[in-house]
Amino acid sequence: MNGRPYHHGNLRAALLDEAERTLREQGIDQLSLRDLARQAGVSHAAPRRHFADRQALLEALAETGYQRLDDELHTAIDTADDYDTRLRAAATAYVHFATQDAALLELMYVVKRGPHSVALDEAFGRLFTTFDTLIREGQQAGEFRPGDPDRVRLLLFAAIQGIAALVTSGSVDAGQTDELIADTVALFGRGSR
Repeated sequence: MNGRPYHHGNLRAALLDEAERTLREQGIDQLSLRDLARQAGVSHAAPRRHFADRQALLEALAETGYQRLDDELHTAIDTADDYDTRLRAAATAYVHFATQDAALLELMYVVKRGPHSVALDEAFGRLFTTFDTLIREGQQAGEFRPGDPDRVRLLLFAAIQGIAALVTSGSVDAGQTDELIADTVALFGRGSR
């Protein structure tokens, strides 16, 4: 045991918290149900009540990541007044998540590409619906040219994911993040009109 008190009524959440910590500190290869049980202070069989196997754990971790990212996007969007500010806030929230939780974000996309649950599809879908709604609002407001909103969303997403990748890899100083996002959103809007 690790000396921390354990509340048996919340085993699933405790295991997911430990899994995310392990992912962040040691990488995906170090994630195992047995080690998580030990860290949570329960028997090695206890996690199987919530996760049939390691893949189920990874899917649940990815699902909670998509939910948390979508929540963070909505919080950012809801605090902004006009469209440009809302779009920049969403892009900033995404890049912040992607740079602060890079290992989790990578896991989220890796798990999504393989065989996975309907619940993971739904969590992923909610995230992209948030961006889709922003793009459609921008098209209706004349911020983006009319056309396929999926294509516009993909291009915008590629740009902000690119910023996150540059910051995470150390190719760009993290202090430039907000300025890069603001410039990208401004150029993207002007260029698509």
